Amino acid sequence: MPLTFVIADDATIPLHLLTPEDLDAWCAAQDASVGDWIARHGFTAAAGEALLCPASGGPVAVAGWGSPAQRVRGRFHLARAAQALPAGSYALQSGAVVDALAPEQLSAEALGWLLGGYGFDRYRAQTVPQARLVAPEGVDAARLEAIAAGEALTRDLINTPAADMGPEALEAAARALATEFGAAIEATVGGDLLERNFPMIHAVGRAAAQAPRLLDLRWGTAGPKLTLVGKGVCFDTGGLNLKSGASMGLMKKDMGGAAAVLGLARMIMALNLPLQLRVLVPAVENSVSANSFRPQDILTSRKGLTVEINNTDAEGRLVLADALALADEERPDLLISMATLTGAARVAVGPDLSPYFTGDEMLAAALESGAVAAADPVWRMPFHDPYETMIEPGIADLDNAPKGGFAGAITAALFLRRFVTDSPSYTHFDIYGWNPTAAPGRTKGGAGMATRALLEALPQVLSL
Repeated sequence: MPLTFVIADDATIPLHLLTPEDLDAWCAAQDASVGDWIARHGFTAAAGEALLCPASGGPVAVAGWGSPAQRVRGRFHLARAAQALPAGSYALQSGAVVDALAPEQLSAEALGWLLGGYGFDRYRAQTVPQARLVAPEGVDAARLEAIAAGEALTRDLINTPAADMGPEALEAAARALATEFGAAIEATVGGDLLERNFPMIHAVGRAAAQAPRLLDLRWGTAGPKLTLVGKGVCFDTGGLNLKSGASMGLMKKDMGGAAAVLGLARMIMALNLPLQLRVLVPAVENSVSANSFRPQDILTSRKGLTVEINNTDAEGRLVLADALALADEERPDLLISMATLTGAARVAVGPDLSPYFTGDEMLAAALESGAVAAADPVWRMPFHDPYETMIEPGIADLDNAPKGGFAGAITAALFLRRFVTDSPSYTHFDIYGWNPTAAPGRTKGGAGMATRALLEALPQVLSL
């Protein structure tokens, strides 16, 4: 089902958003048959409840907004109504709840309804809610549809298994996106990575059946420069430090950073933001073969820093490092990396929060407010300088997998920061990229994380 709003017509069903406190007064103002129907079906206006009611003037629908205690424990509450209501077109009605919503709250709820209509149907038809929403008055429908399309792209890319989403397919997806929006794109593939000085991307991906590559997409000719770098490890076996079967099970999502930046890029281009966008994706598969890179190998990066490999399963930071070094050579106004990088980040904040590291106080403030407006929660983590010694092995400039297990997300972020000259302008997101369980507006599976918060923050940070 397309993630778009519908146009109101004679068949559109009015939808009333109610709290438990409002319910009795609202019922008293309706036909007696509506109140009787609601009572008979036990509707209490708790968060997540929805009911279609027959009435003499045509059907009406009610959805529960719940209590403050219920609402604080989740988001996209209106999206629950879409899951509970039968097929049809619905239009939110003015009332105590709707009229009290701030514009950003109303937009977030409308977006949640759209996102709830997503289904990954490449391999099997999926049952998705058939309740469609008329764009509420006052929301920017085109903007929300563009955001939903970007999120759908991210989810599709992550959900696709590695057999159909290897480096070649990821390149094809990036090229399709470039074609759709008139962007330029080039790919550096296989041995050309060595000739053009991307040695760590080559080392990580050289053992795979599909050659490693660096994708470089550009769009826009005026305005501030924004560069997005996304980890595109299409599958991660762990390399010679082979993962266990349980740990390997979800590794099709290890290109979640690439999927996120491509989804965000789609939003930016669809909304025609006045900036110069560059997207860099090192696309590899970390496989096991006779020519796999090995523990205790020392690799020389594009930047010239040497890296001792103490775990071949810490490969994401290696491919990102070469891409970041390239991005840094152009000195963009804002440089952001996104990656499913460490288990430490997942353990620290769980799958629902997007931890990020930045030295840019303006960006941090804009992200915090943007996260609230977009219902896309983030959590700031520290670039803790005293931990720099943990990533310095002595035999080389850097250690890709410090021993001890402490502060894994922080040391990974510090590692990446070494490849950026103007570190205050650099921001890194260590995302999970996956919803373990379905929730309103969020199907189980691949997930865009922090992209909507970033989209909200960009105008303030880049003075757009």
